[in-house]
Amino acid sequence: MNHWLFEQINAFAKATPWLHTPAQIYAGYGVVLFAFLLLAGWWIARRTGDVSRVAAAITAGGATLLALAVNQPIVHAVNEARPYSSLHNILVLANRSSDASFPSDHATMAGAVAVGLWLVNRRLGIIATIAAVLMAFTRVYIAAHYPGDVAAGLLLGGLVAVVTWLVIRRPLTRLVGALAGTPLRLVLVAAVHPQLS
Repeated sequence: MNHWLFEQINAFAKATPWLHTPAQIYAGYGVVLFAFLLLAGWWIARRTGDVSRVAAAITAGGATLLALAVNQPIVHAVNEARPYSSLHNILVLANRSSDASFPSDHATMAGAVAVGLWLVNRRLGIIATIAAVLMAFTRVYIAAHYPGDVAAGLLLGGLVAVVTWLVIRRPLTRLVGALAGTPLRLVLVAAVHPQLS
């Protein structure tokens, strides 16, 4: 199923040369968009003055880095070859890498950001989820990964984001609330929230 789906997407890539350059750019440099989405999450949370949302925005960024750290030992343990290393007669748009394929680092990052931002703002979470699915698709489209690699990455990133939030939600919210009474308030909250008054 994994190989069959990859072949269908690769056939689609062969039939859509007009999409090659945009897909390559997004698959390679879309991480910048996710950085901006995390920044937007912090900005939105800060403007609400809600310390819990600010804590969620901070967690989203931290969980993304944690998810990538968790992913690396899995990548090395599974050591799955990239599609272009094991399949013949496929269109390869990716820059070839010696790294293993499963799970996808890009999809792991995208999954963590998307789920983390759902905890901050629903609308931003929807945008991040669409961006994450698009990132996963383009990584397969350029033949850097199999569909299973990106699906596992999205799930792993999302799981790490949820678990991280559940573990540190209360202490981090209390810490942000305490720091909101210091000169750091300008970075954390733009309005006085009822919790702080």
